[in-house]
Amino acid sequence: ALLTGCATAAGTPPGPVQTPATAVGGTPCDPPLTVPASIIASVRAQFDAPGAPRPAVSPEDMVAYQKMQTEQREKDWAATCYFRADNAALAAQPAIADRVIFMGDSITQLWGLAEPQDFGPARVNRGISGQTTPQMLLRFKQDVLALKPKAVHILAGVNDIAGNTGPTTLEDIENNIASMVELAKAHGVQVILATPLPAGKFTWAPQLKPGPQVAQYADWVRRYAAAQDLVLADYYPVLATPDGSLKPDLSPDGVHPNKAGYALMTPITQAAIAKALAR
Repeated sequence: ALLTGCATAAGTPPGPVQTPATAVGGTPCDPPLTVPASIIASVRAQFDAPGAPRPAVSPEDMVAYQKMQTEQREKDWAATCYFRADNAALAAQPAIADRVIFMGDSITQLWGLAEPQDFGPARVNRGISGQTTPQMLLRFKQDVLALKPKAVHILAGVNDIAGNTGPTTLEDIENNIASMVELAKAHGVQVILATPLPAGKFTWAPQLKPGPQVAQYADWVRRYAAAQDLVLADYYPVLATPDGSLKPDLSPDGVHPNKAGYALMTPITQAAIAKALAR
């Protein structure tokens, strides 16, 4: 798998992959490791014009990258080092009043490649491929709250359903989401809570039939957002087939949107951000 779990078919965007030193100290993270060039090229190409050839990932690069990912999981389970340098760079810049942080997994991370113009110092992407809600909860304070945003966009949960970090229940996912929401509220951060994207299959866990669970979780997100007076970003209806799968023309693998899929999500996101920033 490229990165972890959710990125098996769609690949992983370029970026730092960092592993921490074993000793506790002022700089616990090692310098960023370099993502192999053929992986970067392959991932970027999936958002090129339809029909354009996608470069192959060399076997040597794949082995090297898998080794890097194994080291990361062993030493830094929640990937708390992944954005440490980027966060420090942002903190050194002038404050931005209407900053929005996007917290999520590979669907969020790849969004930055599909629509790079949508992100920057005011719209900060903090997605990490393959992550589950307990991992996001562990890094929520440093990757969201420390950046002092006006709002946070949370899109998470599908990797939990896939079992990326072990067996879980919908209640576990809901509790982790609720904890992130409670942290955001305690710090005066507006929450944009996103429904999961539909998924009828997982290429990295083909034994699962997740459609009904994903739909059930999406229903909970809608109810919870209403009960907590959160801004809802409901992506599910525009992307779903009647059986709860992601429309095949909007995804290369049934989980990750392609450029057309992200284009359908964008106006929903923009409306949600406008509503959150107006509060």
